[in-house]
Amino acid sequence: QVQLLESGGGLVQTGGSLNLSCVASGTFYSVLPMGWYRQAPGKQRELVASMDTSGRLNYADSAKGRFTISRENALKTVTLQMNSLKPEDMGVYLCWSAIRGRSYWGQGTQVTVSS
Repeated sequence: QVQLLESGGGLVQTGGSLNLSCVASGTFYSVLPMGWYRQAPGKQRELVASMDTSGRLNYADSAKGRFTISRENALKTVTLQMNSLKPEDMGVYLCWSAIRGRSYWGQGTQVTVSS
């Protein structure tokens, strides 16, 4: 099993930056795919950025050029640097990972962007 703990959300003005962090813990012996999803009120959960076990990156079109996903700490931490934030970036950001086809989710961290 994998436990995911996010941190780093908050309130920022339009054009500002935030850095989200997610630490994975539990019993696993390999590099995990990890990523970030956003859940906005009244909308479906959507992928923001992810990194597979080989380090390949995938970004939502809305995140390209503004957000950067990266790993650190023996590959058990994934961060999302978000720059030039817009009101449409608001939502609960959830950390995701998977083992053997089963997805795991963190509790989420709220990102609020004021206009």
